[in-house]
Amino acid sequence: MENVGKSPATVGVFLALSLVWGASFLFIKVGLQGLSPAQVVLGRILLGAIALAVIMLVTRRRWPREPRVWAHMVVVGAFFCAIPFSLFAWAEQFLPSSLASIYNATTPIMTLLLTPLVLRSERLDRSRTMGLVIGIVGVVVLSGPWQLIGAADLRTTLPAQLACLGATVSYGFAGLYLRRFVSGLPYDSVTLSSVQLTMASGVVLLLAPFTTRGPVSLTLPVVLSVSALGVLGTGIAYIWFTRVIRAWGPVRASTVTYLAPVIGVALGVLVLGEGIHWYEPVGGAIVIAGILVSQGVLVRRTARAAADPVSADVS
Repeated sequence: MENVGKSPATVGVFLALSLVWGASFLFIKVGLQGLSPAQVVLGRILLGAIALAVIMLVTRRRWPREPRVWAHMVVVGAFFCAIPFSLFAWAEQFLPSSLASIYNATTPIMTLLLTPLVLRSERLDRSRTMGLVIGIVGVVVLSGPWQLIGAADLRTTLPAQLACLGATVSYGFAGLYLRRFVSGLPYDSVTLSSVQLTMASGVVLLLAPFTTRGPVSLTLPVVLSVSALGVLGTGIAYIWFTRVIRAWGPVRASTVTYLAPVIGVALGVLVLGEGIHWYEPVGGAIVIAGILVSQGVLVRRTARAAADPVSADVS
């Protein structure tokens, strides 16, 4: 396992995953040039579901037969896919893709906030509470409330930022729901993800007659962006993430959360020419610091430095 963790292939998969998830917000922005938010979400989820169904077929995996599995995955499909995808797509009509990618990094903070409500047996310890407080401060800085006072576009900017936060709350709830009701099921992550996207497809298809109305302009950039968003960002990327988790463990694998916003900001600025304000990356950095504190990373490093001041000076 040590050799696998250090292999160039695993590093390559990790970087590819960071690139795809960081670029997802760029793909959404481009997709909105020819489609409505609901149409982007429909294409994204359907293509992701088809990609995973093909993988299920090729690898001869067995689909679950228990009704309770499918029932749980209706909830997961709604809160892990349909709802947050829709909120981010709607928000990006009014916000830069770079800012949306930074907001996405607040997902672990929202997960901490919801943990006592969903997993009542777990309580926030001192480091998690401290990390949560730091993360909330980061969210406040990220939103730049002083910029909203008297802003002409306040009626659209503020709801769009709240929609991004609503999406990360949805992600956080879905992750905790998975842990409470799905983690013990005897199926691998590819199978569960396939069921999840199948159920999400059912949700968006049921709503499609009411939500996906409007003109459609399928230019090549729009088609390629939605295809990449669905097949790569919603389908294949999950398998890549599973591979990294198995090689590095969940803690190191979760660092993709920190790298993806960097890529999202870079692509937004370089490809779309989006501007960025100083408080947006600063707020994102504070959020990441809160995540690290909640995981005990900064506390452990500080303790090691205090115990071995000579090594700390050398490094």
